[in-house]
Order: sequence, then C-alpha cells, then structure tokens
Amino acid sequence: MLTAALFDFDGTLVDTTEMIFQSMRHATTSVLGRDDIPREELLANVGQPLPRQMEILDAEKAELLLESYRAHHEENHDDLIREFPGIAESLQRLRDAGVKVAVVTSKRRRSVEMALEALPSLDLVVDRFVTLEDTTEHKPNPEPLLRGLELVGDVPKENAVYVGDSPFDVQAARAAGLRSVAVSWGAFSEDTLRQAEPDHLVPDIDSAVDVLLGGEL
Repeated sequence: MLTAALFDFDGTLVDTTEMIFQSMRHATTSVLGRDDIPREELLANVGQPLPRQMEILDAEKAELLLESYRAHHEENHDDLIREFPGIAESLQRLRDAGVKVAVVTSKRRRSVEMALEALPSLDLVVDRFVTLEDTTEHKPNPEPLLRGLELVGDVPKENAVYVGDSPFDVQAARAAGLRSVAVSWGAFSEDTLRQAEPDHLVPDIDSAVDVLLGGEL
C-alpha cells in the first residue's frame, strides 16, 4: 500500500528547465567565453547539485561558474519560472487518498523558497521538503530519499515511491530501495529516461497519480 510519495522539484513539480538553461548559458558564456555548448550538454546533469554540475563543466572555474549562474538565476527567476498545469490539484488527490507528499531535491533551500513565493499553491500540498542543505550526500546517492522517508514518519521503503524527471532520480530511487516513476515533461527525453529503467514512465501528472493510486507499482 502506498503511503508516501516523494517528488523531485525542478522539472517535475515546477517548470524551471528554460530558467536553468538560460542561467547555464549565461554562466558558460560570461565565465568560459563559450556560447557553443549544446543545450543537451548544459542540461545533461540537471538533478545533481549545482556545484557538481559546474565541476563537470569546468573543474578549475566551477566556483566562478556557480556565482555567475546564481546571479543570473536570482535576477531572472520570477520572469522565467513556470507552473506545470494541474500539479497542485494532482498532489491534493494523493493527500486526499492518505498519501504523504514530500519534495526531495538537490536545490538549495533558498531557491526552493523563491519558487514557492512565485508559485505558492505548491506549499499547500507538500508535507515536507528535503533540500541540498539537509544531507551530506546527494542524488544519485540514496541519502536524501531516505531522509525524506524519515521526515514523513519513517515510512517503510516498500510503501513509498520517488517521482522525478532525470536519470539521477531513477538511480537514487533504486539505490534507496524505492520504486521509481520517471516523468517525461522535464529536462530529459523519454529515450534517456527509458535507458535508466524506471519502474514506470509517464507523460503527464494525471498519469503519474493514476499509477501511484491505481495499484500498478
């Protein structure tokens, strides 16, 4: 019986893909002098902590990249963030069915707070949040997901699921011993997600909740 649903944040509950891309483009152009890095490469590691993404781009200039990204992100956040339709209503369906809902993200708490200020309906339908500062290890390590289960009442792994839009979300769920639902409306293609071998791959939030509540897991 499903009693807890853990969700990724960026690309899963909030539409931040364009915001992330533009901030990445700004950072790599201003710091590295490169505007030729393909969109797919700039978004390839979304789902991991931002400092790690910058290290992958350029280990020696990771701090400068991070500073440039965050400056652009904060300045343009409210103009670029978007709401996926039906998210709050679908999460409420889960809560009405007695399922606890938590967010487990690699995002900083301040960035999550900015998103909730822009899209306040989400804060009303999420029970707990696990952010970058709450764990020592980060996705695809299982520690953040296990922390999420603790926060919603030490829910057994067999009664929980993780929903996310990146291969790192699927890997983290597997490492934590949770079932995984990959969603294809975020930063990654269906083919990329399918290669990660999630338990389910769904095209929209209604389908995700139908899977969670329909006993298909």
